[in-house]
This record gives sequence, structure tokens and C-alpha cells, in this order.
Amino acid sequence: MTTFKRKALSCLSIALLFSAPAIFSENMGGSIANAQDQTKAQSESIKKSTSVKVPAMRNRVYTQLARAQKLADEGNGLEGFDVLDEVQDRIESLNSYERAMLWNFYGFMYYGNDDVASAIDSFEKVVSEKAIPSSLRLSTLYSLAQLSMQLQNFNQSLKFLGMWKDDNQKEMTNTQQVLFAQVHYQNKQYKQSLSYVSKAIEQSKIANEIPKENWLVLQRASYFELKEPIEVTRVIEDLVRYYNKPKYWLQLSAMYGEIGEEDKQLAIMESSWQAGYVTKSTDIITLVQLYRYHNVPIKAANLLAEAIDNGKVVAQEKYLDMLAQAYIAAKDDEKSIPVLIKAAEIGETGKFDAHLAQAYLNLEKWQLAINSADKALERGKLDSESTEGNMYLVKGMAAFNLQNFEQSLVAFNQAKKVKSSAKTAKQWFHYVEKEQGAKQKLAMLN
Repeated sequence: MTTFKRKALSCLSIALLFSAPAIFSENMGGSIANAQDQTKAQSESIKKSTSVKVPAMRNRVYTQLARAQKLADEGNGLEGFDVLDEVQDRIESLNSYERAMLWNFYGFMYYGNDDVASAIDSFEKVVSEKAIPSSLRLSTLYSLAQLSMQLQNFNQSLKFLGMWKDDNQKEMTNTQQVLFAQVHYQNKQYKQSLSYVSKAIEQSKIANEIPKENWLVLQRASYFELKEPIEVTRVIEDLVRYYNKPKYWLQLSAMYGEIGEEDKQLAIMESSWQAGYVTKSTDIITLVQLYRYHNVPIKAANLLAEAIDNGKVVAQEKYLDMLAQAYIAAKDDEKSIPVLIKAAEIGETGKFDAHLAQAYLNLEKWQLAINSADKALERGKLDSESTEGNMYLVKGMAAFNLQNFEQSLVAFNQAKKVKSSAKTAKQWFHYVEKEQGAKQKLAMLN
């Protein structure tokens, strides 16, 4: 059996969203060496405030409990339990307070040995005794709620919290409010959870104190479950303001996008990048897409190019395509060329060759445009029929600029067969025919 330690109970982490250690009031009220004096003082206090008469602990019982505690503290847990069992054998001779303290010791001994279920059983026997100090009853009920939560028995935890709240005469502290909120959240009672945690946060703000981080996380989670994205955003604003962690900046940007405030979304994401918070490839791509959405393609291209160069984003086909399109949108065809060449090398279709053909045409590199268009048509699997038509148009225009009229006319004839490019192709075909005729006449005159 493991060494007994008088240790604090702590609530389990909730839904991976927050971890909230709770204060465990030690039911023994301190060292057993002072038990008799404390009992007398508690008894006097109870007499003044209630009609419950608390009997004193007799010396022989106190001696046995002190002995059990000493053995437990020395690591002799089994022997400590044996001593408590000896006291239990004479339970009929014990008064109510002595029985309560006996069960109390059992509870701590069990908890010290990680037997939470037995600890709960023992502590329940403590509160079943009528003539005990109210402070002992309150602290035990609170501990029972925490222990039940530790076992994920949230209905039972709420039962004990309700009993504690009924008996508690003082105003609830913020920490106590949050414990109620945690249990309600785990029990999927999100409105009740929100009510308690919001009160704790509001009280801390009124007192000019910064709300604890896990309180705000719990409040955010409750609003999220209640499908209130505007309120979720407001809470994350508080998390950014008070705790300034990278993950909260990124979450805030995402939530601005969720509620339709795209300008704020970009501003926060860009600030996060400048602060060094944007490190994951997915977040970098998000910022690239935001730049494209807000018509700032050159920033999108520069960011993505840098991320690919330093290895933060893998140079796979879809990201090379994204980079090339950003350069093209920024009217920088020259920079798009090497990206498209690399993409074409790893691509399995003619898609990137088609982009290359268009870029070369824009740069007036006529023969390269024709070569890429031929390769795009040969490899096939283009984005659409219109892309195929465009490739014939590219070939026709490039061939015309090379003064290769026959090749140009053949290309435009092919383009006329594609519905999306037919009208443009007819216009070019007639134009090239006229230019060809004019050149022939000029040649004859010469």
C-alpha cells in the first residue's frame, strides 16, 4: 500500500479545454494533536449559532486517531487502517462527533491510497452524522463534490454541491462559482455553467482583478456549445488582452472570419505573422488565402514563396499552383514562370503547361508559348473545355506574332470548334487572313 499523504484534491481537466485545480478543505481541520481543543472551540461556536449540540471528543478516541495518523504519516498505511478498525469495532460507544472524525480519517486514508470510491463512501458517513460542526459538514460536502467530479459522476457532484449551497451561509467565492460551472459544463448543462462562470469573471473585473485564464476558457467553451459565435469572439478578445498567447490571436482571427468581420480577420492574422505567431503551414496558407481574398496578391505571393523557400510549406503541387496564381494575379508573370515549370514537372496533367503558355504569351515569348500550349494539349486532362480552346488561341496569337500565318490560321480553326473560344477565334481568323493578304500584296509589289 502506498504511503499516505495528506494532499489536496484537484478537479480533472475538462474536455481538454481547461484545467481547474480546486481547493480541498482538509476535513481534519489541521493536526490531530489539536483535535480536542478545536472540538471544544467548534462546539462553543455551534452553540452560539445553532441549536445543534456538538459533543466533545474523548481522550481515548483522540489517542487512537492520533496514533493512526502517525502511522500513516510514517508510511505504515496498513497499520494505520488497523488502528482505525479497532476504533470502529467499538463504534456503538462513540458519540456523533467521534464517529464523524473516524469516518473522516478513513476518508483521508483511502484518498491517500487512491481509492476515491471508498473515500467518498467514508465522507458520506461523515455528513450523515447530525451533531457535527457546520464547518466540518460544509468542507466535507465540498470535498464530496470534487471527488465525485474526479470519478466523472457529475450528477452526484451536483447533488453534493446543492447540499453544500443550501447549508452555506456565506457568499460564494469566485473559485466556488467556477467549480459549479465546471460540473455543469461536464454535465452538458451549458446555460447553468455559463451563469456561474460569468458571475465569477464579472466579480473579478469589478474587483480590478484579471480573470483567471481557465475561467475565460470555460466561458468560451460554454458560449461555443450554445452556438453564440459573437460571444465566443468577445471572450477570445479578453484572452488576447489578458494573456496574449499566440493561440488566442489565431483563434480570434478565425472567429472574426466566422462572424463575417473579414477586415479584422486579416488585420489580426497579419499582426500575428509580424509577431511571429504564425508558424504552422496551415496558418501560413490561411494568411495567403486572406491576402488573395482581400486582393493583395503580391503579399500572398511573397509570403508563400518565403514559406516554401524556408521549408515551412512543402513545395507540393497545390501550393506551387497557389503561388503561381498569386504572381499572375499580381501581374508578375516573370516570377510565375519558374514556379509553373516546377509544378509542371511534378504535375500529372497539362494544367501547368497551360498556365505557362499564357504567361509566355503575356511576356511576348512567342515560341515558348506555342511549345507550352502544344504540351498542355498533348498531356490533356485540362481544367475545362475552355482551357483547351484557350490553348489554340494562344498558339494562333503567338504564331501570328511570329508572322507564321498558316500555322496561326490552323490554330484558330481548331479554336473555332470549341464553343467558349469560337467567337474570339473567328475574329482573329478574319484578322489574320487580312494581314496575310496584305503581306502577300506587299510582297508582289516589291
